[in-house]
Amino acid sequence: MSILENINTPDDLKGLTREQLSQLCGEIREYIVESVSASGGHLASNLGIVELTIAIHRVYDTSKDRLVFDVGHQCYVHKIFTDRREAFKNLRKLGGISGYPKPSESEHDAFIAGHASNSISVALGMARARTLLGGDYDVVALIGDGALTGGLCYEALSNAGASGEPLVIILNDNGMSIRKNVGGIARYLSHQRIKPAYYSFKLWYRRAMNKIPGGKRIYGFTHRLKTMIKEAIFHCTVFEEMGLQYLGPVDGHDIEKLINYIRWAKNLRAPTVIHVTTVKGKGYAFSEEAPYEYHGVGKFDPETGVEKSNGGFSGKFGKIMCALAEKDKRICAITAAMEDGTGLDEYARRFPARFFDVGIAEGHAASMAAGMAKQGLVPVFAVYSSFLQRSYDMLIHDVAIQNLHVVLAVDRAGLVGEDGETHHGVFDVNYLSSIPGMTIFCPSSYKELETMLEYAVLEAEGPVAVRYPRGKEGYYKENAGLENVILREGTDISLVVYGTMVNSALHAAEILEKQGISAEIVKYGRILPLDVDPVLRSISKTNRLLVAEECVGEGSVGQRIAAALAERKCVPDILRLRNLGERFIPQGTMSELYRYCGIDGESLAEEARELLKGKSHE
Repeated sequence: MSILENINTPDDLKGLTREQLSQLCGEIREYIVESVSASGGHLASNLGIVELTIAIHRVYDTSKDRLVFDVGHQCYVHKIFTDRREAFKNLRKLGGISGYPKPSESEHDAFIAGHASNSISVALGMARARTLLGGDYDVVALIGDGALTGGLCYEALSNAGASGEPLVIILNDNGMSIRKNVGGIARYLSHQRIKPAYYSFKLWYRRAMNKIPGGKRIYGFTHRLKTMIKEAIFHCTVFEEMGLQYLGPVDGHDIEKLINYIRWAKNLRAPTVIHVTTVKGKGYAFSEEAPYEYHGVGKFDPETGVEKSNGGFSGKFGKIMCALAEKDKRICAITAAMEDGTGLDEYARRFPARFFDVGIAEGHAASMAAGMAKQGLVPVFAVYSSFLQRSYDMLIHDVAIQNLHVVLAVDRAGLVGEDGETHHGVFDVNYLSSIPGMTIFCPSSYKELETMLEYAVLEAEGPVAVRYPRGKEGYYKENAGLENVILREGTDISLVVYGTMVNSALHAAEILEKQGISAEIVKYGRILPLDVDPVLRSISKTNRLLVAEECVGEGSVGQRIAAALAERKCVPDILRLRNLGERFIPQGTMSELYRYCGIDGESLAEEARELLKGKSHE
């Protein structure tokens, strides 16, 4: 009889026997494989955290206690236990449940999480709020060892250690972020070995001393004496050096041991790290053998597994980089734990001395690239648009002020589909455009990606961004080069687009043509510096302008075009900016989101028809 069918809340876990829990772990893994194969999502990370999630829910009440996930892609098991098992048929779908923690979905989700290394900071903030407001709850941060490659967590660890706030930090150490972890902290964690019996005795001794007269004074003396001897003879862990208690490592697939460790940490009433070792992808042969390939997957056949493919713009980028590296030995590639995702796996194999994976440390990557450029190399930093946001200060201070030739290959620019609001790359147009000296190219096809990337790497000066979307090219497969061009002549209305939005514009123009409306398409290949002359030439014929783009409205290209036209006193009779507005866009398929945002071909055609009826500026 299935146990999982009767698990709807964390309370349902608390009466299960050891044998029942073991059976439940197997059922959960089967359910996750079945669900993710139908919806796509994060597989290996969730398979590896089943027992740990059970242990957390056996000790804490997450409707009251605060469980803060780092990144959040390993929250599927938590969601299953918190009355969302049936909702998994709509995982990552428009209107369905998110693939990340989301407080609006459940009281058990303490904080939204989509990017790495912030959980300890958030948890410490919650712990301090508890103390100041007299709250009665526990706070737990669940962070992976991959997130420890990001600097933010060390700022938080240092502050947490000094705070004295009761706080439990569970380090899920599987030796992976997406690929094998890199850097000194990965080597450090692999060497940590502490006997569990020591901590069992330590807890017993403290409790015993608290019960006898003068015991606290005796405990304090012996604790200080032990600490002095330990520091003189043995090397402390990095966590203890920062003022935190350290427990572990403990087998992350032994539920009873996990429960004991978590209870010990809870009872210490101090900032404490529990070091848990797990196997990423556990219980599904394909993901155990290649966890990096099964980190994030699309729909697949669970019987045969799925073969990851670096197709689309990311794959083309990787091939172009290999060709460029053959031509110029100064060219280097940098990634922040996204070797496969950015298409650099082949480059890493062929040019290992010129490939640098810095871990989940985008700010460091940008500053390192600045140092490389200053000394004569040509660094290309391949990074997802939403992750590049964390490098903004470094791009200004370390790159732009000195006008250094750093190339940003901005992957996943625009909407990204089912990963939702934490991953949509809809801000880079706006914040990159604010940086003096920056050049931004937006290829609409693979051919244009090659032309623009070659120019950016081999000929351009100063900081250059080449931004391209997730997935494959569309109907438009031509190459207009670096220029901003009139792609299609028309007389009734001007449609201004860039990047792969050209496909929506071409579709809209075809629809309008059947209705007797002649649309002219102005396609931008370079959006910074911004040249408004092509728009001026077009609106001199049409006197109606619709600018459509896949980014938030504030600081968009459309706003800058409108301002430039106003300065020249050449504003058309009708002007409309169609973008994503001032909001966060939910998850869904790309076609659903384009319709939701009104930037698909049908929506743009309808917008154009409405504009032709109007006479005012909007």
